Amino acid sequence: MKIVIAGAGEVGTHLAKMLSKDEHDIILFDEAQDKLDDISAALDVLTISGGAISISDLKQAGVVNCDLFIGVTPYEDRNIVACQLAKHLGAKKTIARIDNQEFLFPQNRDYFKSLGIDELIYPEHLAAKEIVTNIKQTSMRQIFEFSGGKLVLFAVKIREHAAILGIPLKDLHNGMGDFVIVAIARDSETLVPHGDDIIKVDDLVFFVAKPTTVESILQKAGKEKFVIKNVMILGGSRIAMKTALRLGDGFNIKIIEQNKERAIKVTSKVSNALVIHGDGRDLELLRSEGIEQMDAFIAVTGNSETNILSCQLAKKMGVKRTIAEVENIDYIDFAEKIGIGGVINKKLLAASYIYRYTMNADVSHVKCLTATDAEALEFVAREGSKVTKSIISNLDFPKEATIGGFIRNDQGYIASGRSQIIAGDKVVVFTRPAALKKLSKYFN
Repeated sequence: MKIVIAGAGEVGTHLAKMLSKDEHDIILFDEAQDKLDDISAALDVLTISGGAISISDLKQAGVVNCDLFIGVTPYEDRNIVACQLAKHLGAKKTIARIDNQEFLFPQNRDYFKSLGIDELIYPEHLAAKEIVTNIKQTSMRQIFEFSGGKLVLFAVKIREHAAILGIPLKDLHNGMGDFVIVAIARDSETLVPHGDDIIKVDDLVFFVAKPTTVESILQKAGKEKFVIKNVMILGGSRIAMKTALRLGDGFNIKIIEQNKERAIKVTSKVSNALVIHGDGRDLELLRSEGIEQMDAFIAVTGNSETNILSCQLAKKMGVKRTIAEVENIDYIDFAEKIGIGGVINKKLLAASYIYRYTMNADVSHVKCLTATDAEALEFVAREGSKVTKSIISNLDFPKEATIGGFIRNDQGYIASGRSQIIAGDKVVVFTRPAALKKLSKYFN
């Protein structure tokens, strides 16, 4: 697939890096030549210096015959115009990064399609949604619902008192209901486990389960739910504002912002939170604002180091749930190891949303998982595809991938070796990057 990415910022660069591994023909262009020089030295992608809304530069970048055009410059209006121009010049599909949530309303989507923009992506909106999910699911590190919750993928950190320690996976199902363990993150590696593998202390274990089974799994994993009422947010970013608004009036929310003008702006936009002008790194300020009475602490300053350290401080002060925005991908594994309850990364969220448009097979959802080098995908099995030809145990499925479950006739099922996939099933697959290309052959 030929993919043109306009914008060599964090999101654009990460997309180029991820997609280049799948042997796509990637062209990344930006006005900043110094950025492109750094990227050319690190990635196997073609870089072109040019403006996203210059017709001649777009032609030079090859949008005339590209399969996918992605506008992810820092400027919403530029991304929209770039997608319009790219579509006019011949791009088959376009995706624009935006900053206005109103554009995502269902009644506006047809209008943008008429303009030549097939999809809109708002990373800060996705981040806020992820944070709220983390707040409401206190026993888990990550959670993702497939087909409106018919199946659930979630991750649990295993501690010393867990009842499931040391038991072969093939023996774990007794008394725990329908589930499958699709991956284990251990010592910076992602394992696709088999029946004789066991769970160890400090493993991050990924389950696919029916919603009715989640509670019993959490109990066996030694996890207890707790109620979150008091929330402190460090940083008055767009993510912070959207998180507070999504949480609504059921929480007592405090937002701490160091920049006075920014604090005033947040106050005018967020009516359900108390906004405090001050340095959130000041321990005395945090104490005076009641950090020791907080149930959750969310750090979204835009600085990964500040967010990680402040969450560590909050944990020492007794806060049960901590969530950090960690945009430096190299820090994610560290943040996970030191016990931060949730890690948010806009690049991974954006990549999850966009990645499905680069697959040859019919993919309805993709989730790029933090603390692993793996993805969870929801494929739609096509008529006559290889995955429908035999029961799962006879499919010779790639070793670095596993089928966790499938949704059929609006009902979720956990997969076993005896399961038979049929056309139209939505199939939940957990995979490492090495198997991604092979998977399309099973679902086409």
